[in-house]
Formats: sequence, structure tokens, C-alpha cells
Amino acid sequence: MTDAQDTAADSSLRTTGGTPPDDAGSSVLGAPTPLLEPREGIPPVVADDAALAKVVAAFAAGSGPVAVDAERASGYRYGQRAYLVQLRREGAGTALIDPVACPDLSGLGEALSGVEWVLHAATQDLPCLRDIGMVPTRLFDTELAGRLAGFPRVGLGAMVENVLGFVLEKGHSAVDWSTRPLPEPWLRYAALDVELLVDLRDALEKELDRQGKLEWALQEFTAIAAAPPAEPRKDPWRRTSGMHKVRRRRQLGVVRELWETRDRIAQRRDVSPGKVLSDAAIVEASLALPATVHALAQLNGFGHRMGRRQLEQWQAAVDRARALPDVALPQPGQTVTGPPPPRAWADKDPAAAARLSAARAGVTALAEQLNLPQENLVSPDSVRRICWEPPKAVDAGSVATALAGYGARAWQVELVTPVLVAALAKNQGA
Repeated sequence: MTDAQDTAADSSLRTTGGTPPDDAGSSVLGAPTPLLEPREGIPPVVADDAALAKVVAAFAAGSGPVAVDAERASGYRYGQRAYLVQLRREGAGTALIDPVACPDLSGLGEALSGVEWVLHAATQDLPCLRDIGMVPTRLFDTELAGRLAGFPRVGLGAMVENVLGFVLEKGHSAVDWSTRPLPEPWLRYAALDVELLVDLRDALEKELDRQGKLEWALQEFTAIAAAPPAEPRKDPWRRTSGMHKVRRRRQLGVVRELWETRDRIAQRRDVSPGKVLSDAAIVEASLALPATVHALAQLNGFGHRMGRRQLEQWQAAVDRARALPDVALPQPGQTVTGPPPPRAWADKDPAAAARLSAARAGVTALAEQLNLPQENLVSPDSVRRICWEPPKAVDAGSVATALAGYGARAWQVELVTPVLVAALAKNQGA
């Protein structure tokens, strides 16, 4: 049993249904205890300004960290907006807020300014929370904490079970959260997701401190909270699944036209793009370059269930791509910034390939020694960039500066710099 489990077993965790902490806490040592009901029951969904004002006041008056979660409708709706926001704080209880009915939660965000927000996989929820005015100034990410602590499974359910000894019901994680009204079982699931999040945070903090990794985690959390919104992805159509089959520029033009047409329709209808037209159908049409609606209808993904008007719409996109002059067709690959793919290094620059091999081996050994994932020890992209174009004078100062320039945190720079200096110096003349 880990120290985190000791912490959970020894602490007075509040449990479901009024069960005494001593009875439920012992489940960490034996079979895990199902978490079936929120301790104060399922709260009503906040869906108007008056109810929201009461929540804001209650959470502003609460104490300690606030657990925060958001549910999206990925695979059902266009984009990644939040369709339910869950919060829990000592003294305030649990709140379930409908951000469709209450689209501006900036008042709640301001009330919680300076409070530590506890999220699981924070980078997944922060964009949709930011869109409704909720931006933390401090946070604790229980998933990232689990990674740094060396847990092999870091999903919320696995962490709650392994660390606290409770089983969360996860059957509603992929439902359509844009459904209104939300069914009671879904609301129960949503409330339970924040039920023990602060308890999990406390146990993980003690485990990280025991391992000497707490400062690392705090630097990571600070970096996440301070990170600006992600830039829009360039040429998002290039991420169409199956693109590796598409070689010719004319075919790429068809993919682009179909993808952009699908995206406009999906946005207008507020549905997931995949429900409008599958990636496989886009690739199929790009390879076939159909000249008529009849030819298009014979392709997989454009079958008998698709109406004539829809077929004409897709054929028009294909025709637009077919009519483009060569100069307007997309190039086969995206403009690459940074080093080429590592598989090409041996031919392009054998010395760089040797440096990368040595650096990867060193990083792998250090990550195993520290019991954390390699990608959390240092960004693989940073290692590739430094190995492809190392500092002119390889020493601790120049390598540390390069790592910091690629966004590495101070703890990463301190640990990884000696490994990279050794790999670069040994293979300078390779």
C-alpha cells in the first residue's frame, strides 16, 4: 500500500449515506467501496440568475480548495463547449450548473479568484471553462499529480479507487450532455465526480511530498494556470483520419473542400462533424475523384441513406477541388518547423541521430529511476530540437538555457540538463 493510501485510510474521509469514516476508510485495505450517492444528495441544477447568485455567494463563503469539473458533448455537438459544470467546496456543498441557461459564469470565477481549483486532467476542461468566464489563478491537477507520483493508471476512477478505496460509477462519461432535461442518473454521476476530488488532492499532495516531488508538481500546476489559450490549429483538415492514403495534390484539394464544407454544416447545425460526414468518406471521395453524383453515390459513406440534395452538396465540393488551378492546390505536407521526423535522421545527419539515441536512452533511464513517465520528465520535442541543433558550446549553462527556451520548468531543467550534456558531448563528433 502506498503512503497515499495510508493517508486516505488514516484521514477522516466523509463518505456516502452517513457511513462513519472509520468503516468506509478501511476499504482501502480490502475491497473498494462503491460510491453510490452524493453525501447531501443530488443538488438541483442551477439554471437561472437567482439560483446562480446563491451559488456564487455560497462558494465565495466556503473554505479550502474547490473541486471543479465540466461535461462536454464530444461526438454529439460541434465544438467543445461545456454543458454542465460541477463544483464542490467545504461549507458550500456541491453545485451543478447549466452553462447553456447560465452562459456567463464570470461572477463565479471572480468569487473563486485566488482559491485553488482542483481538476482532473485540467487541460481538457480549462478551454471550455474559459469560454464561460471561469479561469483559475491557482490549480491542482489530480491526473498530473498521479503521473508524477508514478501511478500506472491515472483516470479519475482508477485514482479514486487506488488511492481512496472507493469505486466511481463511470457509465455516463460518454453520453450526450447537451440533453435537456438531464436524467437523474447522469446528474448523480456528475455530482460524484467532484465528491472526493479534494480528498484525492490531499492524499496525492502527501504522496508527492513523501517522494520529494511536490515542488515539481507545483511548478507544473503554475505553468498550466499561466498558459495562454491555444492558438487555432493551422490547416485542421490535414488531421482527417486516413490522410496517409492521400498522395496527390488534387486529392488533397478534395479533402480540404469536403472537410471545410462539412465543418460549415456541422457548425450551423451544432452537431459533431463526424455525424455529418465521416472521415473515411472524405478520404474515399478524394481517392476516387468522382465526376458525377451517381459516381459519388457508389462510394462507401455516400450510400442509399443519403438524399439527392446531400449528394449534390458533396459533389459540388469535389467539383470545386477538381476545378482549382494547380497553383491553388495544397502542398503534400505541412510546413515543418523544427527537426525532421527522427526516422530520417540517420540519412540526413548521422551525428544528430547518434545524439538523439544517447539522449533518449539517458532520459528513459532517469525517468525509470524517478518512477514517472518520460514525457512528464521532459518534452520529447525539446529533446529532439536540442539534439538536432545543439548549442555551439555544449555545457550545462547552454543546454539549460535551450531547455528553458522550449518551455521546460525549472525542475525539469535541473534534472535533465546533465543527461543531455553527456549525450551531446559524447556524440559531438559522431
